[in-house]
This record gives sequence, structure tokens and C-alpha cells, in this order.
Amino acid sequence: MLDLRRLRVLAEVARRGSFSAAADSLYLSQSAVSQQVATLEKEVGLPLLERTSDGPKLTDAGATLVGHADAAVARLEEAEHEVAAIAGLEGGELRIASFPTASAVLLTEALAEFKTTHPGVRLSVTEAEPEQSLPMLHAAEVDLALTFDYTTLPAADERDVERELLLTESMHVALPRDHPLAAADRVRLADLAEEAWVCGTRPSSCSRAVLETCRAAGFEPRISFESDEYAVLQGYVAAGLGYTLLPDLALPTLRADLVVRPTKPDAPQRRVWGATRPQGARSAATEAMVATLVRAGERVAAGDLKLAA
Repeated sequence: MLDLRRLRVLAEVARRGSFSAAADSLYLSQSAVSQQVATLEKEVGLPLLERTSDGPKLTDAGATLVGHADAAVARLEEAEHEVAAIAGLEGGELRIASFPTASAVLLTEALAEFKTTHPGVRLSVTEAEPEQSLPMLHAAEVDLALTFDYTTLPAADERDVERELLLTESMHVALPRDHPLAAADRVRLADLAEEAWVCGTRPSSCSRAVLETCRAAGFEPRISFESDEYAVLQGYVAAGLGYTLLPDLALPTLRADLVVRPTKPDAPQRRVWGATRPQGARSAATEAMVATLVRAGERVAAGDLKLAA
């Protein structure tokens, strides 16, 4: 049977991009790291790392082993969480990854409720977009990831990941307050076909949502600026540099010199999910937080949490 410790060393070399960085991360000497990898290659009978000018790269065999190693480590960490959960929600840690607009309203509301109900559980939050948070979930670096997709751009199913729908929100076109269309009940996107647009950094799902919405309206948008921060995109719109789409959760921080309007045709709805490892492989604290987030999402959907600035 392969040594899991050696597999973890191999995974760390691949993740860090060098033997020295892996050694620092694992508190080992560089020679010890090299020896562990060499021993593992001898056991397998195949090269696991390709030494390149850009650092060590996994071979096909190495990538296969690292994938299984990550899964094995994740299972062991899950076992630790489950053991801690036996005593109930009186201790332990819950690690969450969330994207900014969800953190500002939905997650903050849930954290406040959870902390009151389960004060003994340590909470930590890392900011990450779904492209980063789902790999973190697979590697057991977090217990819960808040992610999103769009009704017209559904996320692909992830192996060993379950998702709970927390909120479905509308998307709105953002305009300067003095724009001729600002008083319209509904903005025909075709009326903005010749104008510049701003969106998330391509090829993110945020940018694809803007592109697909404009294409559904019959035109290819001319993208002038890109940013993954809604505050920055709002600044671009306010400066007259383009138009964009904003979700409900971005509206609490809507600038005073902007307005948002529904679109024609309808922009896709954005869905916010709570992603976890499968039932039976997640802690009681994770289960409780998902339930808390569902309740917070219901309050947002019912209008109990104000979303307009």
C-alpha cells in the first residue's frame, strides 16, 4: 500500500511549484522532500514529476496519484470533523469560503444567527470566487463554499459535492442616474447595443452572463473594461464608461449616482448555492450552517433584509 505521507509530499510539491517551497510548507528539509518523492517513484515504478525549467510538473501518473491523495486526505479530515461533532455543536471549527456579494448580506446574516445559537463553534471565512472555492472544498481546506451560477449558465455537477439552493436573485442593468433610460420601467437592452459595456474579468461566469444576455437581445456587446469587483464596475458605469448587470445582493452598495432597472429581454437569474461534501461526510456544524443560510436566504427573498441602498 502506498504511503499517504509520501503522497502528501508529492501533492505539496505540485501545489507549491518547487521542492524548496514544499519543504518550507511541510517543515521538512529539501533533501527529505526529494527523498520522499524518489522513494514513491521507486514504489510506483513510474516517474511522477517532470523536472522543467518552470519547476516540477506532474506526469499523468503523478496527477492520478495526487487526485487520489487529495481525496484520501479530505476523507481523513472529514473523519476528524465527524469525531468532533459527536460532542454536539459545543466546539470544533467551521471553515467557509464565500464570494463578496454573498458575504456582505447573506452570509453576514447567517453568521450572526449561528454565533448566537452555537457560540462554541469557531468560525472562519475566506473570500473566494467559485473557481477557487470548489477546489478548496475538494481539498478539505474549507467545509462549506458559497458559490453561484446563472439559470442560463448552470454549473456542472461536481463529484463528491452536494449543493443546497440558498437564494435566487434577479439581475438588473445599471445606468447613470441622469441617463435618458433611467426613468424607464424596463430597459430594452437593444437600445444599448451601440454602447460600451463593462463586465467581470473574462472568462468568468459573471462576464459570460453579461455576454449571453446581450446576445439574447440580438447584439454582441463591446466590452470596454473588466473587473471582478462590483464596486469598480459601478464606478465605470457612473463615469459613463459602459453599462453592466448587477445582482440583487450588490444593491446594498449601489452608488447614489446610479439606478438599476429590469431588462428586456429578462436577464438570467443568479442562483446562490451552499456547496458541501456529501451527507455523511460533513460535520454537524456544516449541516447547521447550511440550514441557517437557507433561512437567511428566505428572509432575503421575502424582503425582510433590505437590498436597496
